[in-house]
Amino acid sequence: MEEYVRDYAMYASVFGLFGMSWFGWAQEKPRESWRVWLGIAAGAALLVCLAGVYLSIANWDAPSALNETNAYRDYLIAFYAELALAGIGSWLLYRAKKPSFVAPWIALVVGAHLISLKSVFDDPALHILAAVMIAVAFAAVPLARKLNVASSAMTGIGCGTILLGFAALGLIRFWMAA
Repeated sequence: MEEYVRDYAMYASVFGLFGMSWFGWAQEKPRESWRVWLGIAAGAALLVCLAGVYLSIANWDAPSALNETNAYRDYLIAFYAELALAGIGSWLLYRAKKPSFVAPWIALVVGAHLISLKSVFDDPALHILAAVMIAVAFAAVPLARKLNVASSAMTGIGCGTILLGFAALGLIRFWMAA
């Protein structure tokens, strides 16, 4: 990835926000002893998000990969495709009376969406993020059954953790490139 420092700040912002969201979703039916840690993790993700928001605004005029020819269009196509697949799949899972598969489905769709964003941002690290989110999607249901928790708890913990890690990595990459 060319040194697009604003994009690194946006990584911190966006991945921090969604990491916090996943930690929130993990609160559906975790083990009782996990709740305080999920709250702390959500708070940490929020702090990283807010740092990313501040740095994004402070560097708004800096170059972004989205300024490249067709990049923003490709980003929007990937985003709307992700939104449609996540929504339709969730609706079908609810209709099939399989709501426990919704969180893993969303993680799978988000992971697949991140694969397409590698070319938009020219950042191979997004393939790693995608692979881990897809792995979480497949591991969540059997692991949740084994631990007797909701699959959303396992999906949320896995996706929240990896997104918080990539949000923090965004801050580190920002500071190294700035």
